[in-house]
Amino acid sequence: MAANSTSASTSIWQASTQVMPTGPLPADASADVCVIGAGIAGLSTAYLLSRQGLKVIVIDATGIGAGETGRTTAHFFPPDEWYANIEDDFGPDQAALVASSFASAIDMVEDIVRKEAIDCEFERLDGYLYALPGNGFRDFDKELAAALRAGVPAQWCDRVPGLPFDTGPGIRYRGQAQFHPLKYLNGLAQAIVKYGGKVHGATRALKLAGDNNMQMVSTEHGEIGARSVVVASNTPFNNRLVMHTKQAGYMTYVIGMAVPQGSLPRILLWDTGDPYYYVRLSGSGAPAGHEVLIVGGADHKVGQEAQPASHHAGIERWAREHFPMAGSVLYRWSGEVMEPADGPAFLGRNPMDNDNVYIITGDSGNGMTHATIGAMLVRDLILGRANPWSKLYAPSRKVIHGVSDFIGEQVNTLAQYRDWARGSELRSLAQLQPGQGAIVRQGLRKLAVYRNELGGLHVLSAACAHLGCVVHFNQLERSWDCPCHGSRFDIDGKVLHGPAATPLEPSSLTPPA
Repeated sequence: MAANSTSASTSIWQASTQVMPTGPLPADASADVCVIGAGIAGLSTAYLLSRQGLKVIVIDATGIGAGETGRTTAHFFPPDEWYANIEDDFGPDQAALVASSFASAIDMVEDIVRKEAIDCEFERLDGYLYALPGNGFRDFDKELAAALRAGVPAQWCDRVPGLPFDTGPGIRYRGQAQFHPLKYLNGLAQAIVKYGGKVHGATRALKLAGDNNMQMVSTEHGEIGARSVVVASNTPFNNRLVMHTKQAGYMTYVIGMAVPQGSLPRILLWDTGDPYYYVRLSGSGAPAGHEVLIVGGADHKVGQEAQPASHHAGIERWAREHFPMAGSVLYRWSGEVMEPADGPAFLGRNPMDNDNVYIITGDSGNGMTHATIGAMLVRDLILGRANPWSKLYAPSRKVIHGVSDFIGEQVNTLAQYRDWARGSELRSLAQLQPGQGAIVRQGLRKLAVYRNELGGLHVLSAACAHLGCVVHFNQLERSWDCPCHGSRFDIDGKVLHGPAATPLEPSSLTPPA
């Protein structure tokens, strides 16, 4: 498909796939379940429920995979927090539940790929965690012991085999996986339709209202009445505050470089440095005789980086140092991940709604895995089945682990409101070049001003439509990003990423520029 028109960068998946077209909701409708979001979380949930004979409608503000699923690196790997930390915080029994849920997610995807004959390059392979000398956590003995206690098929390795650099010791996690995410979503969407479901793009959910018997989903094109609603939009728009104090939005950066086919082993690779890097290979989108080396990392809080493109440059320097066979950079992109304060994702009933509203959020860099776990868990809740993971991942749980990180995130968020006391970023609008944006103060107002390639100005209120934080311009993606709770908007103010549910308000300069 073509690059998302709201984004200045294109992922390898977007460049190498035509997604199934989806028209908008044609009129008011009803369903057993309305799923909001056509990424992996939403389509996986809709697929599993459709297989159970429920009538399901999926809606998405843009289309299939147009959000964060199309901007992932699409790997299945152990949790970011590692089993040693999970065991310390939650105990060995809960660590074992995390391990079983992660393994079940990979098994579920593999089973769906087989049943529906989805050609999405799904591949089982080994993953390796390592730490270069002097660069981060090296307590691998503790991690290996915790992983084995949790039932994970892991083993010690003196170095990762087949690489052009010495990684030093690490841990091998057997039976991990990777795939092409948009090809997988295409297969899911086609299967949903086959089982009687419907998928509508260009249909933004605006609000929910209802009771435990029926929810009404208001959209731009009509209302959908449903007995249950699943909000699978990466971060919930229907929850104004509570969930957004429990997780924070981070930007992550990815490049894809050409490497000769067969020059590197087909593995997943993850280090423990700061910044950290994760690595995989893909056969899609590569020149003849080559594969694409995908390297990502260098995360930072959304809206809190003045030079986002520098992260791509840093990743490229690291990649060329460690993979000298790497050729030209074919792809550069970024995405947003939601980091829960205490580690596990938030999957299940939304704590601020009726019992028939569910959320899937808090992907924490394991979006493919957590989304699939969330789909299985929400399916069971809707069908009234017991699920062993429900308490572990409950969105209503109190943050009693990772409290220092939780407090730090709240302090960071509150500090962003100081932007209202600051002046303009420009002395004069004449400084604003085409393709650039800046915050301009006019009296008590703060305006987000972008100059397009023809010299025209796009003027918006700089107050985020979620909770009023001042947005910052993202030069790399040409978007307005909120540094408080991770909402993102395009240059015309349209929502790219929640929790904001409405656009930035249009405004004007006085006197006109």
